[in-house]
Amino acid sequence: MKPQDDPTERLDALEAIVAEQHQTIDELSEMVTRQWDVIEKLKHQLAKITDQLQDIEENRPGPDNQKAPHY
Repeated sequence: MKPQDDPTERLDALEAIVAEQHQTIDELSEMVTRQWDVIEKLKHQLAKITDQLQDIEENRPGPDNQKAPHY
């Protein structure tokens, strides 16, 4: 009988594979959670910067209020 034909050895090998995959899934899940947190922080920063730029654009003097450079 070959080793791969032994049901106990096959079951042990499958259990080892499942355990390794479970660990990999847990690690990937943690990574996705950390990346999601970073993305959320970046979204808030982008919104804040966008608001600041809009305020600057709205409050800057228009060309009507400035003298031409030759004056």
